[in-house]
Amino acid sequence: MATTGGTPPTPTEHEDRIDDDGGAPAKWKLVGPGLVVAATGVGAADMVATLVAGSRFGYGLLWAVVLGVVLKIILVEGVGRFTLATGRTIFEGWRSLGRWTTWYFGPYIMIWGFVYGATAMSSAALPLAAVFPVLPLWAWAIAMGLLGFVMVWFGKYATFEKITAVLVGLMFITVVGLAVIALPNIPAMFTGLLPRIPDGGVLYTLALAGGVGGTITLAAYGYWLREKGWYTPKWMRVMRIDNSMAYVMTGIFVVAMLIVGAEVVRSAGVSISAGDEGLLDLYGVLKDEYGDVVGTGFLVGFWAASFSSILGVWNGVSLMFADFWGNMRGKESGHPDTRVGGKYFRFYVLWLTFPPMILFALGQPIGLILAYGVLGSLFMPFLAVTLLGLLNGKRIPARWANKPSTNIALGITALLFLVLGGQQLVKALAPLLGG
Repeated sequence: MATTGGTPPTPTEHEDRIDDDGGAPAKWKLVGPGLVVAATGVGAADMVATLVAGSRFGYGLLWAVVLGVVLKIILVEGVGRFTLATGRTIFEGWRSLGRWTTWYFGPYIMIWGFVYGATAMSSAALPLAAVFPVLPLWAWAIAMGLLGFVMVWFGKYATFEKITAVLVGLMFITVVGLAVIALPNIPAMFTGLLPRIPDGGVLYTLALAGGVGGTITLAAYGYWLREKGWYTPKWMRVMRIDNSMAYVMTGIFVVAMLIVGAEVVRSAGVSISAGDEGLLDLYGVLKDEYGDVVGTGFLVGFWAASFSSILGVWNGVSLMFADFWGNMRGKESGHPDTRVGGKYFRFYVLWLTFPPMILFALGQPIGLILAYGVLGSLFMPFLAVTLLGLLNGKRIPARWANKPSTNIALGITALLFLVLGGQQLVKALAPLLGG
């Protein structure tokens, strides 16, 4: 089996412990890239959406959270399976589907990175500005961007993975601990597993089903597998365990936020703001209800969720850009210029960090935000539809091609994201349509 272009990664110390059929991992410490992709995808926006859904509908949309976890497991498993089965990166796969994929992905990754860079830095700065108001928000945002830049610029994948695991631990302990303190209504939670859409809950249902854990970072999973040293089909079972375990943890985390919304925010009778500021509203509620220790502890989890997204995007999406640009320059995937520390990788780390700081002074340029919204609304449908093309037919060995049941599940996933993406597209175009 050929590996991803260029020099294949050096086999890790664990490879001889996995049989050719993808036997069970020797140690749980093999679990890694899935946790990274899941942690990166759960940011402040997902936390607020879940919190608001819980405060408005109680446990009525718990089933949508579970559905969202299942959909992301399907998508990320597809990305990982294509990478391991073919030895090709996801961008190489997209190119095989036609030039249209490159014409979409190129502008998208540049505009997305510019806007997301500012958003991610601001999100990580919010809890720090609340606890340490000695600096304004924009100063904390710049500090977060610079910290992430240094850690990714000089760090190796193994270090990055360990730091992410610590941040996930902080997220998990603080948010799940808060849910336990809130004393969830267990019978109501079981009732919430029955699929139903409450009045006025269509958009929240779609958002929860589609927004649990990431967008473009889902496609970065294959690159993290390569950096980990998992690069042939013998790692297939390990990858599936890694992916499933990570998204089960994500599901527990998001359910915990739903519990907090249903038990704490709803009973307090307060309204949570849209956007990241909603988490600061929750901080005030928790402080009044449980005291400073619990309130500040939640801000630690808020910061960990936001900063893990900075690290994940700065590393993973930079790898995606490096592969894209390397291919455009005629260099095969896996060339040193396209790997961690390569010049294309470092260009995008710079792009994510420094140009977005201009937005702190300019505010939100309408045209740029509009393009970001339009292209962003199309990414998840793009990923789901292209995976259907890549995981069937001649582009993947027959042994690892989709089974009919997988095609049905992936088709449902693609349809859901097309609907959700269409709604986001209408929202993005509303300024032009006079909405």
